[in-house]
Amino acid sequence: MSTATTLDTHAAHAGGHEHDHDHGHHDAGGNTLLGFWVYLMSDCLIFAGLFATYAVLAGATVDGPTARELFDLRFVLVETFLLLFSSLTFGFAMISAGKRNMTAFYGWLAVTALFGLGFLAMELYEFNHLIHEGAGPGRSAFLSAFFTLVGTHGLHVTSGLLWMLVLVIQIARNGLTARNTTRLACLSLFWHFLDIIWIGVFTIVYLLGAL
Repeated sequence: MSTATTLDTHAAHAGGHEHDHDHGHHDAGGNTLLGFWVYLMSDCLIFAGLFATYAVLAGATVDGPTARELFDLRFVLVETFLLLFSSLTFGFAMISAGKRNMTAFYGWLAVTALFGLGFLAMELYEFNHLIHEGAGPGRSAFLSAFFTLVGTHGLHVTSGLLWMLVLVIQIARNGLTARNTTRLACLSLFWHFLDIIWIGVFTIVYLLGAL
């Protein structure tokens, strides 16, 4: 009886420790997501400042080219759809991760990365084209604000792609652990956030500038 009681006590303690361990992971994941939301809000303030600066300087072209003369809406629309579709495919990757369908997860994430790379390639092409046309960031205050705003968004997309690569390596090595699942959720929030910011860029910089 004494041995059985001792075993039951150890089992209860083990179950309690396991429950505490799972609860600790849950709490840590919740704190991580909360902290990441705080980061996104601070990033919103950065972009708000860049948008405000651009709005003030949009007309400061001096004798340089204007937005209407420089921007090709058809080109930027293709660029926009690449980023929007990447957000959709990331959503499919998250659904696949929830179902533990790793083949589909890796496939959708690869498509997302390709869309992101395509977006970056088009942005770099546009920057290179403008600079060769003599419309670099030093030409006017308008162009300086444009390159800063759009370039900052491009740096965020680059960071997201690097994060995606590192996370895929971590998941391939360790699987979808609680920690990796939280990291994936944070990356998903970040990627969708970049979509929202780009819609603002497309509307304020390109669409209104071309009218």
